[in-house]
Amino acid sequence: MALAICWVFAMKGDSGVVKVIKGKGWILLGRVNRALWAMLMSELTHPTLAMSLLFSPFTLPSPRGGLTLPNRIVVAPMCQYNAINGQATDWHLMHWGNLLNSGAAMFTIEATAVLPEGRITPSCLGLWDDATEAALHSHLIRARALAPEVAVCIQLAHAGRKASSALPWQGAQLLSAGDGGWQTVGPSALPQLPHEAPPTAMTAQDMEKVRNAFVSAAHRSKRLGVEAIELHAAHGYLMHEFLSPIANQRSDAYGGSLDNRMRFPLEIFAAVRAVFDGVLGVRLSATDWVEGGWDVVQSAEFSKQLKALGCDFVHVSSGGISPNQKIALGTGYQVPFARALRDASGMATTAVGLITEPSEAEAILQAGDADLIALARAFLYQPRWGWQAAVALGGEVAANPAYWRCLPRGAQAAFGKVSVGMR
Repeated sequence: MALAICWVFAMKGDSGVVKVIKGKGWILLGRVNRALWAMLMSELTHPTLAMSLLFSPFTLPSPRGGLTLPNRIVVAPMCQYNAINGQATDWHLMHWGNLLNSGAAMFTIEATAVLPEGRITPSCLGLWDDATEAALHSHLIRARALAPEVAVCIQLAHAGRKASSALPWQGAQLLSAGDGGWQTVGPSALPQLPHEAPPTAMTAQDMEKVRNAFVSAAHRSKRLGVEAIELHAAHGYLMHEFLSPIANQRSDAYGGSLDNRMRFPLEIFAAVRAVFDGVLGVRLSATDWVEGGWDVVQSAEFSKQLKALGCDFVHVSSGGISPNQKIALGTGYQVPFARALRDASGMATTAVGLITEPSEAEAILQAGDADLIALARAFLYQPRWGWQAAVALGGEVAANPAYWRCLPRGAQAAFGKVSVGMR
């Protein structure tokens, strides 16, 4: 619709000329008569006509059939450090129930270790045996029962040389065995920080064990009933370590050239794809932010090879491999990476990173920079961010009937056509 931009702001000058204000400039639409002005004002006062992309449906492909999301908002995975022996607790029940009621179309469970030694901290969530599966299933099924229907994705991970860390509020440094830590592994015996004990360089048997653990966790994820899996190849963890020449200095078939460094992450992906027919994607650090490290050009090639193996989406982040990274922080600072990988691979792409306002999310989609928008900490600060975005952009979200009465008078349309009786 030609007038779709008019939800931003409009004013009528004395000469009967309409100016649409957008950012610091304005667009001259031309002279209008009373009928056109009335139609324009109707457009402005009924923002659902503005066709917000953030609140338009999007379908993620998969071998079992597409997963259609009612909007483009995703809750990104956020470590909670509240598991006991890898098992979900009542903290997760509260946390998941809260974010399943956020208005987002898909909720992503935090980095979930496929092996005990793959945890970032001793308090991280896991999915490596019957006990961890049972705990996760019990808490997830109860959380989902307390919310509208929302797609659930689980992020499967191995922390590699960044495992065995203290809790963030206890310093987040490498733990010794005496303090509850364990020996870490990585592609090469290179520590994350210069003063740390190095990880053990992985043998072929170690790599087979990890690959099989991802497959086992995928089987367990399918039994949990999740709609999607995201493999964690970002933020300096194991799969990212193999990709980056900063952490991977092997001299065998898994190190050196780009093809060799991609080999093990691609093997993990292919093995999981073979057993999981739901939506399967990868979270990727598009750049190390370090000269001579992993970069966008290599990420684009990796994304193309992932797509050829049946990858359904790529979730584009950055950094985490080195303390020498120099990140140019700013609103939407990772969005150009999402655009680059989307253009290179043709895959569905999720943008993430310092996107906090509904208008920012909408602009990213309108520009064609990404297909989905993920938020993390913004949801911790504003657990109903999706509701607020719906009000701001004229969208609709599903909400538990117990909450239908909560919207302010001017925001009633955000829940669609719902009604609550009284006597």
